[in-house]
Amino acid sequence: MHTSLEVAAVFLHARQPKDPVVRMFRMPHRVDPKSVERDFEKLLRMRGGRSKNGYVVRDLIPAQERLHFELHDPAVLALREDLVGYGSVAKVGDLFTKVPSVNRHTLGEKTSSTGQPGAARVLRGTDVLTDGSIAPPDPEDIWAQVPSDCLLQAGDLILRSISRPTDRHRFVVSEVGDEDLPAAASEHVIALRRKVPLETHQLRFILLFLRSPMAGPMLAQAGVHILWRDLADLTLPQPDEALASALDNLEISKRHLEEWHNEADDLLQSVFLDQSAAQGRDRIVRSGQTLRLRVAAASLLDDLGHTVRTRFPYPVALRWRETEAAMSVRDAGPAYQAILGTAEILLAYSALLVGALAREEGIELGSIHAIRGQLERGRGPGFGEWVATLDEISSKRKRRSLPTEHPLNALGAMFADEQVADARKRLYLRRNDEDHERRVDRVDLPQARDAAFDDLSRLIEGARFLADWSLIQITDLHWDALLGRSVIDYRNLMGDHPVVPTSTMVLDRSDIEKGSLYLKDQENRLHLLRPFLVGCLCRRCRSWSTFHIDKASQGTVTLKCLEYGHTFDDPALLGPLRHVGLL
Repeated sequence: MHTSLEVAAVFLHARQPKDPVVRMFRMPHRVDPKSVERDFEKLLRMRGGRSKNGYVVRDLIPAQERLHFELHDPAVLALREDLVGYGSVAKVGDLFTKVPSVNRHTLGEKTSSTGQPGAARVLRGTDVLTDGSIAPPDPEDIWAQVPSDCLLQAGDLILRSISRPTDRHRFVVSEVGDEDLPAAASEHVIALRRKVPLETHQLRFILLFLRSPMAGPMLAQAGVHILWRDLADLTLPQPDEALASALDNLEISKRHLEEWHNEADDLLQSVFLDQSAAQGRDRIVRSGQTLRLRVAAASLLDDLGHTVRTRFPYPVALRWRETEAAMSVRDAGPAYQAILGTAEILLAYSALLVGALAREEGIELGSIHAIRGQLERGRGPGFGEWVATLDEISSKRKRRSLPTEHPLNALGAMFADEQVADARKRLYLRRNDEDHERRVDRVDLPQARDAAFDDLSRLIEGARFLADWSLIQITDLHWDALLGRSVIDYRNLMGDHPVVPTSTMVLDRSDIEKGSLYLKDQENRLHLLRPFLVGCLCRRCRSWSTFHIDKASQGTVTLKCLEYGHTFDDPALLGPLRHVGLL
């Protein structure tokens, strides 16, 4: 303690030889003392759990263990364990080493002037700014001749070693750039240097975490000073492949938006720079058109209908477009039927994906056996069978061996939202009533139509992940045995029209089928959908359509079109359907 302070020590002797639990309490500031006292008394009576300002540790803390509040806090421990959900975790000390700092008060004659050869700027804590940048040099800076091992390098991270109330439990951290050199860290700055290679997205994620309010409480910190030994033990989340890809896409989108913003700003600033008013007017009108179209196109993405029409798989997108068209006319009857039909097709498509993906992963589904029983009795699958398949895959037990980014996890969580699940139940009841001649009275049809459309919209919202997966048909492929890769031509059947241009991709696979439908997920992996879902020209209307099994009898398979409900027989699918357990 400082010599100016007078210390009064109080020694408390326990009435019992050993308390089986440890209670930790943190005194809050600017709070009614009575409420603090009541909370403390409550904690003393507790044998486990948490009070407002404290918690109970059931196991005695080892004598050599530090007693920092956050180090044993159950809430912090749970938060630390939850970080694995981002992908993986690592300690700061595993990824970074500390760069030696320079004590400004011991520099003495080593100080130099700006620009002197060999002189480095000694960065203070105030030079690390909250926006992630480093303050530009100013006259109050100290420049000095420092040891070479203290010199910072581009890519090093520096953070304030003294936290302030205004930091709000965040670390104030910046990345050193070439423009900030030569520089060294003072005693109030902790400099970190990578000891292992880190990808750009990994470093970006680390910076996002350190600057978030989640990071501060996870540091077992005594007082306002951040010590390297505590920081080295801090757990950092690391993104998995899907999250890393999403972060990269966000960064690319951010740069595009900044470019468009700067382009618009430059255009506004140049309004009066032309030689004549007529020239200026024509240039602004012409150049501004592209920017206006960009904004208009981007604004449409907030419209659910536009997203479904342009980014959902063809069978669902086409049905949605027909529903929107029916909603625009006064007769509520066709719109009501179109809504119920679109809901069934959405669930049918999703359930067929589940069937194909589950077979690929070797997951046994009782709902698929139920569909086989239906087919053996001469009846095809309907709304109830599709719902049963989606309900079954919602069980985490069925998906426990799958990686987080596998499409079955998104399909399994389709009805996790209570409002989405309720909307699906109401639509199922409406569809069931229609099939059993319990139709809505014409007087009540407008209200029933609007309510059903609201439920369909919620169901579509719950299935937004479908917009991130492509339904593709392989049109041609060429396998190069020497290079061990396939050059594949395919049609991306997303949006409300089947006439789309052909694209090309290269895969290190030789088992791709020409003519078959595949699901291309966010990781660009291909999943075979045949024979759960096949694509071909409809023999009735000659339009390209997607089909699933509807009936099977006397050695003949009847396929049904998701888009129009047309049917035709195809005995060639008997073998594949038996192979996957549908027959």
